[in-house]
Amino acid sequence: MSENVTDESSTSSANQLADPDPFETEKETVFGRDWIYAGHANSIAEPGQFFTRTVGDRQLIVVRGHDGESKAFDNVCAHRGSKMVEDTPMTDPGGGNRIQCPYHLWTYDLDGELRSTPKSFEDASLNPDLENEDVQEFDCETNGLNDVHIDSVGPLLFVNLSDDPPALSEQVGPMADRLESLSLEAADHERRVVEEVECNWKTVAGSLLDAVDRQDRLPGVESAETDLETDDHCWSLSSTDDDGRAQIHYCWPNVTIEVDGDDGYATCIIDPVDAGRCQLIVDYYARDGDGTEAEREFVRTSRQRRAEAIELAERRRDADGASTLERTLGPNEHTVHDLHGLAQESNS
Repeated sequence: MSENVTDESSTSSANQLADPDPFETEKETVFGRDWIYAGHANSIAEPGQFFTRTVGDRQLIVVRGHDGESKAFDNVCAHRGSKMVEDTPMTDPGGGNRIQCPYHLWTYDLDGELRSTPKSFEDASLNPDLENEDVQEFDCETNGLNDVHIDSVGPLLFVNLSDDPPALSEQVGPMADRLESLSLEAADHERRVVEEVECNWKTVAGSLLDAVDRQDRLPGVESAETDLETDDHCWSLSSTDDDGRAQIHYCWPNVTIEVDGDDGYATCIIDPVDAGRCQLIVDYYARDGDGTEAEREFVRTSRQRRAEAIELAERRRDADGASTLERTLGPNEHTVHDLHGLAQESNS
């Protein structure tokens, strides 16, 4: 067990889990500052392919550039602030050589730079209220899309909305080395499961982390030989009898990654909808399709663990009662203890 695992107890009040005021604060202090899992690089394998992802109150375009690198921009035109592309899920990406706003047809390249505007912006003869000398010349560099920081752990793409974020490695810690050793990019997307839960996202996160604290039902492992490792923002449970290839990771604030040895893995985004609701967006990946019994068993185990976590979260929600109620965490509830600590820190 990691030396970072706490042996302390802690308390957290119920209003931190369901009050709209902390949730509005978290849009800035959590989702506006921390690295957030956005999606899988394999879904935008070709230049021009893109998907959208909403983080806090901002919707982003995540696109593959002509240079082969992944980019992220606010889905907002630099001209009049119009939404440029419609909601586009990772599982059904869009594509094109340019990004064009439908409002006034301002067009950007895949690096986010302004490349063209309609002729009416350049020629005064098309606008009777203007003289040629009154026509504004648009600086392509200063009128480009607002770019957002993006980085990756293997094929897993993370974005950060802050102006000067810390390195992604500081947030994900040793999880990066563990995952990058598994060639996750070799697996193909098989299915997506989306469930809406009538609970605050942290309540659901805490319930999912209970399985890590109990150190049970690690995917692909029959024995209970497991190792729990914690970092400031990431908690990892791995098997000790198969070179650690079966793993569960929780990366603050809202993504889990379950690895089923060599067969496949799943990502689960705990996506806040409002103070009292969240969506679980689960994507399954397999190396040999979903036809093997081992892969089917992994999906069954994963869905059962999630169903139990949802049931536990709903019981906790129903027991909240008064917003001043405090919950006490025991010293063996290591990861939930850390989760509540980070939540308290973000709202202080």
